Amino acid sequence: MTGKGVAITGMGLVTSLGTGVQENFAAVTGHKTGLARYPREGCPENFQYMGKVNLQPYPFEIPVKLQSQMKFLNRGSVLGFAAALDAIRHAGLHPAYGNPLRTGAGNPPQKAETVETAETEMAGIAPSRRALYVASGDLTKVGYDFMYPALKDATRGTFRNVDTHKLNSSTLKKVNPFFLLESISNNLFSVLSAFVNFMGPNTTIATLSPCGAQALEFAARSISQGRADIALAVGCGNWITEVPLYEMSGLGLLSRCLSGERSFRPFDRTRDGFIPSEGGAAIVLENEQVAKQRGATIHAVVRGFGSAIEYSGGSSISVPDMVIERVIEGALRDAGLDLEDMAFICPHGSATVKGDRSELNSVRTLCGGAAVPVCGLKPYTGHMAAASDIAEAIIGVMALKNGMVPGTLNFRGAGEAFKTLPISANHVPTNGKVFVTISYGLGAQSSAVVLEAV
Repeated sequence: MTGKGVAITGMGLVTSLGTGVQENFAAVTGHKTGLARYPREGCPENFQYMGKVNLQPYPFEIPVKLQSQMKFLNRGSVLGFAAALDAIRHAGLHPAYGNPLRTGAGNPPQKAETVETAETEMAGIAPSRRALYVASGDLTKVGYDFMYPALKDATRGTFRNVDTHKLNSSTLKKVNPFFLLESISNNLFSVLSAFVNFMGPNTTIATLSPCGAQALEFAARSISQGRADIALAVGCGNWITEVPLYEMSGLGLLSRCLSGERSFRPFDRTRDGFIPSEGGAAIVLENEQVAKQRGATIHAVVRGFGSAIEYSGGSSISVPDMVIERVIEGALRDAGLDLEDMAFICPHGSATVKGDRSELNSVRTLCGGAAVPVCGLKPYTGHMAAASDIAEAIIGVMALKNGMVPGTLNFRGAGEAFKTLPISANHVPTNGKVFVTISYGLGAQSSAVVLEAV
């Protein structure tokens, strides 16, 4: 990262482990998982294991003018919205309608009487200097999920031989007429931008992993390149409705859950896929100098990013042999660091047989003789799509602030080829402050982030 220094001053999490950074990190420290069995009639047994969020009321009042727009947020977007507000509050800012306000530690948020008051409290940062990047890894609308109840009725649950008369009548009763508006990917961006008045550089990335890490990179670079002074990166996802479950199952990505919620075991020799979840995660980034001037608590600084696509040849979407090697090299080069400088490596860790093998191949090749700890964090929360990328960055920062490398939940032992890699089910103490977290997705697109805890 060249140019202006970028600091992380706020972090927000809404996952199956709980709400807020402290509640989530306490659960990770206690080796707890948010995954559980939720009986679902007529679905395969492994579809009944997932991570569900118990969302508490928003910490801020939603203005009347925005309440009508909130109904167009799908489930994943609602969780992303809540995580964004959590991160803003964690950063010592308060989003009165259109006016984020600074509050002292432990003090309740104060409402702005005028725009000028709000701008003064934001150290003079104009809305055009506040960047907003949203990663929508939400699959609930892929495959016309909104039509699922009507299609189920029209096919008597077999999804064959559609009774068109029944389909029409059931659609009128069970399909929300606002489904088209709900499926717009940048609804979350629109509501957030209006609510917090972040109107600088922005975009919504609507894809799968690693779009959360990419949103974080866009946000950080908007500051380092001098285009913004403060930025908000948000990731959200909801992979626990029927259509995404069937789609991911068809791709061979889901665990059979033969050991229940303990079946999600990245890098383990018995791994057989992941358990999906829902959630939201958000990070507030600031120009490091501006953050210090306003007395913000700096939790970490951004050191570097890497992005790559590993083409495996042909028309298939199979995982290449070294899916994350180049992206880690790029991130370390951007950070001006070596792999030996890392306290740990946090790969994507989806627990698929081919995916984990490719990641471990990459790590083993890069490490050579260096014993850099490896950990997988998804078994704690479940796979939350784009939210997982940002959530793992947050948990990694918290872990190093507390002097530990997180254990890989449910891990029992790697395959013969990877037994030399230091992967542990238990938390391991460390004095290190820098780590790299990686995400990759279908089509072998990948992203890596290097962060230094403060």
